Formats: sequence, structure tokens, C-alpha cells
Amino acid sequence: MTDDAPLNAGTREFLTRPGLARLWTTARTRLERNALQPTGTIRLQNLDAGERETLSLLLARPITGATAVIRLPDLDTRLRTSAVGRGLAATLTVLGPPLVDRRAARDDASAERARQRTEAESALAATSLADLPWAHDWLAETHRTGTPSTVLQAIRTLAHLFPAPASWGRGDLATLTTGSAHGLDDDTPLARLVLRGIALAYDTGFPADAPGRRALWRTAGVTPDEVSSTVLTYGLRPTGATWQEAALRERSAHHLETHLTLRELRILQLSLLQDARVHVCENPRVVEAAADSARTTPLVCTSGSAATVVLTLLDTLAEAGCTFVYHGDFDWPGITLANRIMGRYDARPWRMRAEDYEYLAMRTKLRDIPALALAGPRVEADWDPELAPAMEALGVALHEEAALELLLEDLAQD
Repeated sequence: MTDDAPLNAGTREFLTRPGLARLWTTARTRLERNALQPTGTIRLQNLDAGERETLSLLLARPITGATAVIRLPDLDTRLRTSAVGRGLAATLTVLGPPLVDRRAARDDASAERARQRTEAESALAATSLADLPWAHDWLAETHRTGTPSTVLQAIRTLAHLFPAPASWGRGDLATLTTGSAHGLDDDTPLARLVLRGIALAYDTGFPADAPGRRALWRTAGVTPDEVSSTVLTYGLRPTGATWQEAALRERSAHHLETHLTLRELRILQLSLLQDARVHVCENPRVVEAAADSARTTPLVCTSGSAATVVLTLLDTLAEAGCTFVYHGDFDWPGITLANRIMGRYDARPWRMRAEDYEYLAMRTKLRDIPALALAGPRVEADWDPELAPAMEALGVALHEEAALELLLEDLAQD
């Protein structure tokens, strides 16, 4: 019988008995470590009656104790001369899954890493980076942490930036070096690799947050995309004399919301009154309702999880002396975001305490509004230890719209 011939039904049924499962698992592990060769012995301990019986039938010798020591060469021979008709490796292959020669796989991986290192070093030597010591340090660091598949693209990218600086849009640079305008987006391995090189070139630490990464790109003459994401605002009335600030005041006077980009935030000097209090909400519906009802209180919307542009605006306002109050959803992701905003800006809760939740839950029930089940792992509210237990007890999630009437009343008083 050839190794690739199918097993007959009776033989397969016997080989797949539960009493042989540990034998095959242990033998598979040993073969994969031994270049698929049936050498050495394996020991099976704490055998039950079913395992002893099945092993005895397979090995053609009685297994009576709780431990069996099995020589793999003997097992290989027994399988070949029995109805199985093939060796141990072929038997395990036909039972599946395919065996993996882990020693060969390690050798292949090591050879591939060496090939990638040589290719990367040659590529670096052929660029404008060849005479820059930091570039060689960067490549050595890359080798130590595992050469990524993007290293050649990173070398090409850095070679466009050093040693002579030039002005690039990040999308243009990404298109030139990767073929995609999104190749250097903030969350890509290539962007992180290139930024590590830039950090070494300028002898600075790797930035921990998005604003720091954008600043590092600009240091190397690369302008990140600062116009595609926006923060929704309403009622901002900066005190400065620039036309941009005047435009914000004009929109506020006409009760119009404004979407600000990162580029605008970098250009604008948002100087508000030192005692200005800014309300922060999670859902754009609150901004829409405030505008429709001609409220005048400054309002910033996180639009969910508070992207970088939102935090950049709040940072700017905080530096200008503003204080914050915050309202969001009464669900576990909402509490997580509230913890983040309140902790970062020392914001006060705005209708976000246990009594507010209980009141809104009861009002929703009395109005016969279908309840939304609270789901996910519990999150403690840092500002009110009674809120999470109250939410868990009632089991109802309340989105921000449930409190809209109350929020608008508050906005009318400020």
C-alpha cells in the first residue's frame, strides 16, 4: 500500500478511536520537532481503561499499567506491517492535519530573515542615506525587532526626506513610495517605521500620541492630512481680531454650527474669555437641537469616541482657560468615553450622575419607549461610584437623546 492511498473505513475508524487521541497528539509533536523522523520514545501517563485497551490492540502487546513507554521506531514498524500499511508520519498525515517540519521551517525563516537583511542593507547603501550614521542605527534596530516586509518601502521613503529636506504632502509621498495615497496613514506599520527613522535623525523620542506624530512629520518637511477629519462645534466666540475668529463669531450669532479641521485649529488662535464654560456632548443631535432652539452656550461634540481633532480642540480651549462639563450616553462605551474626557480635562459631569440615569430610565418607561438592553462588561464611572451599580441594576442603556430636553434647558440657562 502506498502512503497516499486512502485508508479503508474500518482502519480509519480504529485509528480515530478516542483511546488513541493522546498517542497521536504526542507523536505528532515529537515528529514535528525531529524533522519528521520517528526517533526517540514517548511516555503516556495516567492511562484509563479505554486507552489501555486500544493501545494494546494497536501495538499488539498488552498495556496493563497506568503508564506506557512507546519507542517511535517500533510504532513506525508496527504501523507499516499492520493493516494501516504506512509509517508513522504518513499515518499522521492521512489522519490530518498535515505535519509541519518545524526545524526546516525555522531554518527557512532564518534564511529568509538573512536574505531580507542583506537586501535592506544593499538598498540603504544605494540611497542618499548611506552616509548617515543614524540610518544604519535605524536599520540595525529594525533587524533586532524583526525585519518587517515594509522595510524597503521605508528606506525609499526616508531617502526622499534626507539628507536634504523637502516639502511633501504625506499623501503625495505615500503615493510615490507605495503606490497608495494611504500608504503612510497614521495606523500603518510603514508609517511607524518611517517615523522611528525620523525620530532617530532628529535625536528625539518616538511620539506617544497623534499630535506628536503629526509634529514629527512636519519636522521632516511632511505635511499630514489635516483637513479630512473635523470637530463639530457650536457657539464658539473667540475674542481675537482675525477674520477667522470673526467668522466664528458671525456663525455663532446666526446660530450655525461649525466643523473645524485640524488645519484650522493649527491656524486659529481660539482665545475665549478666561472663565468661559464649554459644554461637551457625545451626539451631534444635541448640537442640532441647540442650534434649532437658538441656544448661545458654547458646545463641542465628540461625535462618538473623540478623535484626535476633537481632543486637539479641547486641548486648545483648556490652554485658553476654559472649563468643561460633559454629557454622553448611559451605556458602557459612553462611560468609558466620559472617564476619558473628564479625566483629561477635569470636566464636571453634566446630567451624568446616578440620579440622572435613574430619572431618565423611569421617564423612558413611563413614556412607553422600548427599552434598550445594557450590554457588555461593566465600566465604573470615575466621577460617581453609584452610577455603574445603578445602571447594572436597571440594565437599561440610554442614549444621549433621552436627556435632550433637560440638556436644552441647561443650555438656555448658561
